[in-house]
Amino acid sequence: MGLKELMTEETIVLELNSKSKTMGIEELAEKMMQAGRITDLTSYLAAVMKREAEATTGIGFGVGIPHGKSKAVSSPTLGFGRSKEGISYDSMDGKPVHLLFLIAVPENSDDEHLRILSQLSRKLMHQDIRDRLMNAVDAEEIYSIIDE
Repeated sequence: MGLKELMTEETIVLELNSKSKTMGIEELAEKMMQAGRITDLTSYLAAVMKREAEATTGIGFGVGIPHGKSKAVSSPTLGFGRSKEGISYDSMDGKPVHLLFLIAVPENSDDEHLRILSQLSRKLMHQDIRDRLMNAVDAEEIYSIIDE
């Protein structure tokens, strides 16, 4: 399954309201809940924050990729949020996150989150992809960039 198939227009936020890592994760998770991809917000958030406590998912270059496996996830989902001013994230490079990708996979999904992480990481290592995501004007453009 490609990255684009994991996203819906409802799980894309072109301007996050959040100023912190926790708030950003919650904001995207709420969108997943509204899209019917998560059945229990509290349970899913607990899984993501437990994973986040192990090591930051702020990989640098203004990118954060938090993720969680939970029985509250009805189908694998990728959420995307962008913050022009950046959110405080405790990233590896100490800089704010501007591009936030939230991965949700069902508890019994083996290593699906690792495959998604791998696909995302390969794309996001390229500065031009990150720049284009920062400048995209709508969800359709985000889909197109992610689908390349």
